[in-house]
Amino acid sequence: MEHPISINGFCQINIIVRDIEKAAKKWAELLGIEVPQIRINHLEGNENYTYRGQPVSCDLKVCDIPMNGFVIELHQPIGGPSSFQEFLDKHGEGVHHLGFEVGDMRDRIIDEMAKDGYNVNRTLGIYPGSSWTIVDSESELGVNLNIKPIR
Repeated sequence: MEHPISINGFCQINIIVRDIEKAAKKWAELLGIEVPQIRINHLEGNENYTYRGQPVSCDLKVCDIPMNGFVIELHQPIGGPSSFQEFLDKHGEGVHHLGFEVGDMRDRIIDEMAKDGYNVNRTLGIYPGSSWTIVDSESELGVNLNIKPIR
């Protein structure tokens, strides 16, 4: 790639689970930490959230487990079409994506990945202060990518 993703930008491992309360408790026991707070995220289907090019609405239970320099993010889809529900239906529980912060290189990296044949229109989310794009890279890399300008 002309604009490769820097290994220094690695920021996230996202894991899809069927029961986030159980998974959060097990992770907390394993790591010797308090059970992380679980919240519900509503992604409203408009220009700020699209899935496979279409605005759709979905809900997720989410929790973050801070690690040294990155986050383990647990997601449990609880309603509506999404990349996360698609993954759960297709694969069951597992690693959905790896997240990378790429700063102002984001658009160039996304454009280059699109030219290389990756589906970069799978999911787009925009929220105050940042955004994210899930790149459908399972068949090439074994996992999806989350390309973000900043965390």
